[in-house]
Amino acid sequence: MTEFWTSVLEFAQEVTAQVGKQLLEDFGQAKAEQKSDGSLVTASDKWADVQIRQAIASKFPDHGILTEEGNTIFPGTEWCWVVDPIDGTTNFTRGIPIWGISMGLLYRGVPVFGYVDMCPLYQVFHGYWSGETGLDMPSGAFCNGKPIKVSQDSPSSQHFFNLCSRSTDVIEPDFPCKIRMLGVATYNFLSVATGAVLGGIEATPKTWDIAAIWAITQAAGATWVSSQLEPFPLVKGENYAAISYPTMVLSRSELVSVFKPYLGKLKL
Repeated sequence: MTEFWTSVLEFAQEVTAQVGKQLLEDFGQAKAEQKSDGSLVTASDKWADVQIRQAIASKFPDHGILTEEGNTIFPGTEWCWVVDPIDGTTNFTRGIPIWGISMGLLYRGVPVFGYVDMCPLYQVFHGYWSGETGLDMPSGAFCNGKPIKVSQDSPSSQHFFNLCSRSTDVIEPDFPCKIRMLGVATYNFLSVATGAVLGGIEATPKTWDIAAIWAITQAAGATWVSSQLEPFPLVKGENYAAISYPTMVLSRSELVSVFKPYLGKLKL
């Protein structure tokens, strides 16, 4: 099994580095189109999606593939990659250097490995989370190869909490922390994993927004809270293009009672 996980990590490193090199050349120059769900897509998203899917099919022919711009129906394979070729397309098109390539590997519908390359920031995250799968696998969360973990601090006016553009309804005068809005679901929650912020909310994330960071953040010690549907395990034959999972990620379970009331205030 160790050899398998070594090959998984090396593969993710290689494919994101190759694709990211071209995306950095396209950065700030791509023209975007609006999709039916209101999100943006560019030729760069579509190109990166194809490149990653082809690479997965070549390296792991028995693995399924679920991507934002390609196949959105879960094939039900034992192993399946979930890919967001550019998370943060709006930032990407506007020249804001907070976007990345996100790849999660699922075992029986549950993410157990995540890899996110935040290309312009020169930050690469990966992590392993076996959860209740019973897999014999590595553990831990890392940024640029160094272990990361969540903060153990208590909320204060000097601590940060991340929101997305669709979750500003939760802001009230007594909100316990300073608010930040990064515009990228993966980085929103990854900053919890590094200890930079105490928590974050995403009002409408899709499967490909959270598959990779599900493994990384929990490996770093974070707590996930879902307001409606539980995101995993995925269901065979389900089309995930239109399903959102309002989610809050916190640095520790003790903060659930502090911030969960705000999650219920989202107007979705």
